[in-house]
Amino acid sequence: MKYYLIVGEASGDLHASHLMSSIITRDPEAQFRFFGGDMMSEAAGNRGVRLKHYRELAYMGFIPVLLHLNTILKNMKRCREDIVAWNPDVVILVDYPGFNLKVAKYINEHTSIPLFYYISPKIWAWKEHRIKAIKRDISEMYSILPFEVPFYEQKHNYPIHYVGNPTADEVRQFRASYDGTLDIPNDNGLPVIALLAGSRLQEIKDNLPSMIEATRHLSDRYQMVLAGAPGVAPDYYDRFLHGTGVRIVYGKTYPLLSHAVAALVTSGTATLETALFGVPQVVCYRMPFPQLVALLRRLLLKVKYISLVNLIADAEVVRELVADTFTVDNIRRELDAILPGSPARDVMLRGYEEVSRRLGTSVAPDNAAQLIFKALRGRT
Repeated sequence: MKYYLIVGEASGDLHASHLMSSIITRDPEAQFRFFGGDMMSEAAGNRGVRLKHYRELAYMGFIPVLLHLNTILKNMKRCREDIVAWNPDVVILVDYPGFNLKVAKYINEHTSIPLFYYISPKIWAWKEHRIKAIKRDISEMYSILPFEVPFYEQKHNYPIHYVGNPTADEVRQFRASYDGTLDIPNDNGLPVIALLAGSRLQEIKDNLPSMIEATRHLSDRYQMVLAGAPGVAPDYYDRFLHGTGVRIVYGKTYPLLSHAVAALVTSGTATLETALFGVPQVVCYRMPFPQLVALLRRLLLKVKYISLVNLIADAEVVRELVADTFTVDNIRRELDAILPGSPARDVMLRGYEEVSRRLGTSVAPDNAAQLIFKALRGRT
């Protein structure tokens, strides 16, 4: 069968590549065309054609989108026309709703090609009105977050499939094969506190200095190690790390978390990864105009939490210091409270066990591929 996939960012490229590999095991005749990245190209091999790299699509924020609007519209037009011309058996959308839902509307109006969604847009947090487009245009939704099931099925009467969580899969696979090495200069053999300050330059600039300042009082007892983000040059980090004693490692986030006794983490998938490694953490996310952001958060966000850990648990397992609560003093106090020997640390670790239980043990791409193949076979 013919599969057309659309991805708009690096995480989608990773998850879609695993899904494609799982599809191939079930459909040896599978052919792919896609908007995606290098990992998807590797997974497809000679079975696939990449039309655009996701880097040509990945504009985030109002101003960047406005400045590149003509390019975005051209890419969207090319995508729609290519889908119609190739006439695949299915179009599989991966997150990236601003682009994908517009393509889905067109394809649904002009063809009979089914549209499946792998990794739901976060409409439970904002832009809930997008449920109308999803119910109208999307035939099947494959979710990787268990709390999305009651959101879609009970609140919006739209049945979906929870297929498991790919991050949980990846952590399980890593832990099963990891040999325990971590190459960092740590002459004194001190226990490690991990700093995960985000992957974008602005995130790093906003969060890392406060993280470093909040850990300064622990420098004689702990080694602070920063997980360097791929694509961020070492000299960008130098301005923040020079003279601090903080070490940096690249491409070793999972080994780092395997050795860490605690962590300071910006919001995102990294919070879930940290929890799955059993590392107590403080979630830190600085924003401009914090008082205004705090007000807008209360007015606009539909959820109580921003970290995946707390969202999955539906409880405050980890402390979130965001906008008006993000201060060096608060970070320092919350970090001290979860260091080895503290009661709060044990409470958090018990909360992590509940998160793992809710995620389950299904292998997400395998489960999704099986359901996709079954659904398509049922249409023929």
